[in-house]
Amino acid sequence: MPVFDNHGIKGGVWSGRLRDMPPPARVCVTCMGEVIAEAALADDADGGHQVRVDLPGSLISDGIVTLVLVADQGGPGDPVGADAIHLHHQSLVTGKPLDQDLVAELSALRAEMELLKREFRRFAFEAQG
Repeated sequence: MPVFDNHGIKGGVWSGRLRDMPPPARVCVTCMGEVIAEAALADDADGGHQVRVDLPGSLISDGIVTLVLVADQGGPGDPVGADAIHLHHQSLVTGKPLDQDLVAELSALRAEMELLKREFRRFAFEAQG
């Protein structure tokens, strides 16, 4: 099972370390089911992979945005594939907080629902084949 050690977001860059898996074809960040950025991977001395994602400035606006980091076999510009592996999710909260806790919880639930939908589709595809 892959493990992502989250180092957080600083200066618009989300970084971390991916371990316990071979290098995936692609690691990307999704928001509301759309790919918004692709990560750069660099092998490290311990057999893991350093992950660095430059987040677009268009993400920053009032409210809460949930970002989902996934690994899949897709190529640049491809939508997230059915084989995608959920690595981590991160919420960005900006602007005036309005019932912050409730909205953050709803945003996290949305991200989890996207993951569940993708997994159900993958299971259905495998059951047909």
